[in-house]
Amino acid sequence: MNGFVVIDKPPGITSHDVVSRVRRILGTRKVGHTGTLDPFATGVLPVAVNEGTKAIPFLDEGLKRYDALLRLGVKTDTLDMTGRVLHEADGTAVSLDRLGAVVESFVGEISQVPPMFSAIKRDGQPLYKLARKGQEVERQPRRVRIDTLEILSVSLPLVALRMVCSRGTYVRSLADDMGAALGCGAALQELRRTSSGPFDIATSVTLEGLEEAVREGRADALCRTPFAALDHLDDIPLNDVGLAKIGHGRAPGLEETLVAAWPACDSPHLVRLSSGGKLVAVAELSPLDGGGFHVTLKRVFF
Repeated sequence: MNGFVVIDKPPGITSHDVVSRVRRILGTRKVGHTGTLDPFATGVLPVAVNEGTKAIPFLDEGLKRYDALLRLGVKTDTLDMTGRVLHEADGTAVSLDRLGAVVESFVGEISQVPPMFSAIKRDGQPLYKLARKGQEVERQPRRVRIDTLEILSVSLPLVALRMVCSRGTYVRSLADDMGAALGCGAALQELRRTSSGPFDIATSVTLEGLEEAVREGRADALCRTPFAALDHLDDIPLNDVGLAKIGHGRAPGLEETLVAAWPACDSPHLVRLSSGGKLVAVAELSPLDGGGFHVTLKRVFF
């Protein structure tokens, strides 16, 4: 198997635990994941297998989709309900109008401070390790984007939300910030990721489902190829000469492809180089002052 398997992560295990399970199920060590999910969170966890690991740096996972359940009236040290309660208030006194206005205020580009319980490093040390020691350090706010934020249901103190947001958004921080704006506090009770870039919950499989597919000899059908996973990049099919050239570590010229012209671009631009619908390499096209492009191989896949 070479490519990506979308695992529907269960609650109660880490993203690294999922990788370990997939290694055992598929019998290969070359496995990695993108987009870490907290242990309590569920849903889309893209897992790269063998040649798929080479494609991770070129993925377009700029947009994430989540379903979240917030509990109003509580603040915790982890910003979710797995943490230690720091403060409690009445989470049932919030009006629907006030709730709607606060939710709407978080749509668009916002500034967000990452939580202490996160994998962000300070002087080489993950913040969550410092947090477990009771330490808190200053974190620089980050700009993130909330494209859509929809209230699915309200049964106070619980509020169910659906959102589309940029990569790097901490939904726990969003819940905490909303609680502060409402004046009663809030913590994230449940989180389910339903998509991450090109990977969607509709094409996911559970760990148990993957085990069953391996036993039945149909695991390859669950794999998204590196070529398909990078379909946001322009595709440049190669002729036999171009394919042989890449095999020797050299970038092809336009005459060694099956296209009449390079894709138009005025800044460095990544493309797929392919043969027979399979990914051969990712290359960067850099416009030259006198016209034309300089082609640089970024990663070869065979």
